[in-house]
Amino acid sequence: MSAPLRVGNASGFYGDRATAWREMLDGGELDVLTGDYLAELTMLILGRDRLRDPALGYAKTFLRQLEGCLGTALERGVRMVTNAGGLNPAGLAAAIGSLADRLGLTARIGYVKGDALPRPDALTANAYLGAFGIAACLDAGADVVVTGRVTDASLAVGPAIARYGWGREDLDALAGATVAGHLIECGAQVTGGNFSFFTELPDGGHRPGFPIVEIHPDGSSVVTKHPGTGGAVTVETVTAQLLYEVGGPDYLGPDVVTRLDTVELTADGPDRVRVAGARGTPPPPTLKVGVNNLGGFRNSMTFVLCGLDIPAKAALVRGQLEAAVGPAGLEFVLARTDHPDASDTEAASALLHAHLRDGDKARAGRAFSAAAVELALASYPGCTLTTLPGDATPYGVFTADAVPQDAVEHVAVLPSGERVPIAPPPVTCLQGPPVQQNALTGGPSLHPQRAAQPQPQRTRRGALGEVVGARSGDKGGDANLGVWARTDATWAWLRGWLTVERLAELLPETAPLTVERHELPNLRAVNFVIRGLLGQGVAASTRFDPQAKALGELLRSRIVDLPTEEMGL
Repeated sequence: MSAPLRVGNASGFYGDRATAWREMLDGGELDVLTGDYLAELTMLILGRDRLRDPALGYAKTFLRQLEGCLGTALERGVRMVTNAGGLNPAGLAAAIGSLADRLGLTARIGYVKGDALPRPDALTANAYLGAFGIAACLDAGADVVVTGRVTDASLAVGPAIARYGWGREDLDALAGATVAGHLIECGAQVTGGNFSFFTELPDGGHRPGFPIVEIHPDGSSVVTKHPGTGGAVTVETVTAQLLYEVGGPDYLGPDVVTRLDTVELTADGPDRVRVAGARGTPPPPTLKVGVNNLGGFRNSMTFVLCGLDIPAKAALVRGQLEAAVGPAGLEFVLARTDHPDASDTEAASALLHAHLRDGDKARAGRAFSAAAVELALASYPGCTLTTLPGDATPYGVFTADAVPQDAVEHVAVLPSGERVPIAPPPVTCLQGPPVQQNALTGGPSLHPQRAAQPQPQRTRRGALGEVVGARSGDKGGDANLGVWARTDATWAWLRGWLTVERLAELLPETAPLTVERHELPNLRAVNFVIRGLLGQGVAASTRFDPQAKALGELLRSRIVDLPTEEMGL
């Protein structure tokens, strides 16, 4: 037990690198290999699969990946934990058993159930379970553990509980393992994938390896990767992932609330970052529930507007389409990608995206797309489209609510078939609502008042991203945007400069929205939670960047006054 628990991850989403499971097994020593397949959009996809065939509802690609490496994992004693069970963990567990039989292998398979909630009016409704069901399956000798909707970090926390025998009262250890799980849950994002400073990586970010965490008995960990794989593990790559899809300093989970503002990152050698200091408090008395419903049907057509009079051309199309199909459900977005005095058509053109959402499939389908095409010879000069007429596709709407922890039947189904109920945490703590504000109405500050900073004597114009990194993402209809400074001097400037009001100046679409601002000084970072930026969620959003993945890079591209003397620039 003196050696730390080595947990690798081979999948960050449904559709991640198909060869990662084999690469992780062949790349070096592991105790556990995890795979995260579930996102809010994935649950919608699996829900539609299940409508077509009730035997489905799980990530089918996992079975194909497992076929080539189950024998290797069993031979080397590497245990596998995955949430690929989706809406049907029992079905995937049975399919893995059949696969093992076909391959002539003996595999002990456990699974976790209870997350699915009876909501007749919903396509899917699933509570986010914790890690103790996973631990129970591993304690019973499971080689493979399949879950449905658990928190992503639980895939790593469960094996740590099983290894070290932590109980519900070991809050700091659970918090540390939660941080470790959060850091590897998105695969290569912590080893240089989607990294603001990718040009500084040894391989330029071409093929980052998948991550490993070495979890110690106190919950502290080291993030690393297999030798010889691409990308890098640095304090900054780990900071970027730690800021991904989080809210305030209190990171709520079903087993523990992790205080992100206590986490400390330090370099521990080449491609090694030590993660320590995490503190935990009792979890909330409720579990988050993700609910997906079919919202209706959608369709989009894109017009190319070239040359002069771009706004007038867009107005003409809008009036013509509204007259043809009616204004209800129509949305127009004009992307001014055109440049004046351009020497080629593409550089001189703007794009007008016309979207239609409706409960009537026929209206959103050919009635809309054909009406757009019919304008080809009867609209603005140079009228052309980038899309062909097509049928509407269904879209989903995501919402979140909560249920009491003791109202959910969390059950571990052991390899023997025995069903073990997992009791809810005996001690919970109510969480207060976050303080919120926006740039238009103002509101209470989310950071302590500090003495006024002396104004820099000199500034220079430059892109904000020259001195800060960023990582952004989606949570239902909300987005988070984490920004970190590269030096202490930059942090001293950034924390006073990047306010909610300043964010609204740089990203005007945030101005009317409710925004939370949180400081994480140990990471030299500010995190913004932007409520409602993505509307009814990724599946329903018509935003150009529907998951807000590029929001951070947009912010970094803005030209601002950078202080030169304070940062030595």
